[in-house]
Amino acid sequence: MPVVLCFHGHFFYVSQPNYVNVVRKFLSLVKISHTVFALPFALVGFFLGYQDTTGGFPWRLLALVITCMVTARNAAMAFNRWADQDVDAKNPRTQNRELPAGVLSRRSVGWFILLNITLFIAATYFINIWCFLLSPVALFVILGYSYMKRITPLSHFVLGAGLGLAPVGAYLAVTGHFAYWPVLLGMVVLLWVSGFDIIYALQDEDFDKSLNLKSLPAWLGRDKALGYARGAHLLAAMILIITGYFMVKVYPGLFVLFWFGVLLFIVMLIYQHRIIRKYGLTKVNLAFFTFNGIASVVFGTLVILDFYI
Repeated sequence: MPVVLCFHGHFFYVSQPNYVNVVRKFLSLVKISHTVFALPFALVGFFLGYQDTTGGFPWRLLALVITCMVTARNAAMAFNRWADQDVDAKNPRTQNRELPAGVLSRRSVGWFILLNITLFIAATYFINIWCFLLSPVALFVILGYSYMKRITPLSHFVLGAGLGLAPVGAYLAVTGHFAYWPVLLGMVVLLWVSGFDIIYALQDEDFDKSLNLKSLPAWLGRDKALGYARGAHLLAAMILIITGYFMVKVYPGLFVLFWFGVLLFIVMLIYQHRIIRKYGLTKVNLAFFTFNGIASVVFGTLVILDFYI
């Protein structure tokens, strides 16, 4: 899109630098705005770890953790698009994505994936030895998801496991050891993400059947798949409440805002199911992106604020 400049009443059209367009294409490829799903939970894990340590606030570690989150997600999302290029080209819903539409080349996306994997591993190296040694495990999970749909209808839970590593990894980055609370929060993320990914997969039920792709909607049908999504979200809510009960005993700073965040998170889970029940798939993007993004950001913000207010 050209930039319009005005000088002494004369208008001039100046093309944007090519690199700006390239960056926009890659940001669109990985849907960078969707980082809000897991990042707030990673930050909660980070601040829980900070409460268990002494000394000044670890700004350097925070920057490294955010770098890990962004680069890991970039690698996973781009790899998913790279692995699914042929499938996306056949699906009317996805055939306009960057790779099947020819907006980006397969080679350039491959280099983009490699760059983000390298930056992710480098960031873990500067965090601590445990994060560095476990970085291949994290990459195996988040990249392996891209092929799970060809193998098992439980692929949604592999995606959930990949995002569920966020609070665990962030806590490990600060403390150098594991603890119950971030693992339990990771289970909440696993079930939450799995549930809304099942809902999102409803759009491709017939298409997945035609190519023998193994999503839960294609395997069980719409109603049973929605039952699994409701069950996953119900279990996520239960674990979150139980985890919160014990966390407020361990961390005295948590109480009012924390529980308000828990309440709003659960309300958002319930509301997205009401939207699907009432409007069907016509509002799936509202349920999938908007309300899940709000749920994550609000919960993470309120929990972190509760440590300081």
